Amino acid sequence: AIDMDRSGTIDFDEFLRHLRPPMNKGRRELVLRAFNKLDKTGDGVITVDDLKGVYDVTKHPKYISGEWSEEQVFLKFLASYDTPNQSDGLVTKEEFMNYYSGVSASIDNDAYFDLMMRTSWRL
Repeated sequence: AIDMDRSGTIDFDEFLRHLRPPMNKGRRELVLRAFNKLDKTGDGVITVDDLKGVYDVTKHPKYISGEWSEEQVFLKFLASYDTPNQSDGLVTKEEFMNYYSGVSASIDNDAYFDLMMRTSWRL
């Protein structure tokens, strides 16, 4: 079903998710490895506490300028993976996979996707 939230309408994100080609097994495994690396507690959800020690906020321009606190940088980071318009400061495995499904759809070359994931997450 395209209407994932059963609202009776199909929003743009639901439409795009339906059109995207599925990630192949190798790509799914890389995304899962990255998720598991971030999910320090192993509870299936990435939180601000999970990110501490994994994501270095000190290099973020808004942290450097003093505009955002460490907590704000973490929350903005999580929001980028969160379900659009439903940001709750938590990223589930499904949300993480959906995010990378979109990234994957724009990268034709498996080797490049592999390199991008390994470099980004130091896998």
